[in-house]
Amino acid sequence: MTGERRGARPTRHVVVMGVSGAGKTTVARGISAATGLTFAEADEFHSPENVARMRSGVPLDDATRAPWLRDIAAWIADRGAEGRSTVLACSALKRSYRDVLRQGPLPVDFVHLDGPAEVIRARLARREGHYMPASLLESQLATLEPAGPDESVLVLDLSSAPEVLVAAAVEGLGLPGPVSGGKHRARASDPTPEVLG
Repeated sequence: MTGERRGARPTRHVVVMGVSGAGKTTVARGISAATGLTFAEADEFHSPENVARMRSGVPLDDATRAPWLRDIAAWIADRGAEGRSTVLACSALKRSYRDVLRQGPLPVDFVHLDGPAEVIRARLARREGHYMPASLLESQLATLEPAGPDESVLVLDLSSAPEVLVAAAVEGLGLPGPVSGGKHRARASDPTPEVLG
């Protein structure tokens, strides 16, 4: 595989997914800090046109998301080719979106931050400086497709504290420390979603 040609240990690639306000960025940054995986925020891959749509309260559709998802998948593949493991914060709401992200040469694991809509609404009401208005939450909840039994998705309760979620993700996916020689697992051993936290 591309990310394994140099004889180094296999790279790991993780997407922390969920609707806006689920805590994806906080948890993904925490995983990066705990493991040394290279962090990226998927929102930063959006085109100016997509950002303008969302600022105005217009939800993105499959057509407007497609180039964005392809760019993220290419970023994962490029980092893997460099021998770098990654962790991204990305909504990845539909099965088809997740399929795009994992269609490259490298395995991708997902951590789904799931939980009560009222908790997410309260978080969005307090959030400042983000272009995703709270009004789009309902469209995201309607778009969200839970993981199928054949997907490698670890489901965590977003109501838990960030440090609890980070620890559960690191343990649940068997992620290594930043400099340790710990064992790698190319995929979660059981692809059936598991509720933790």
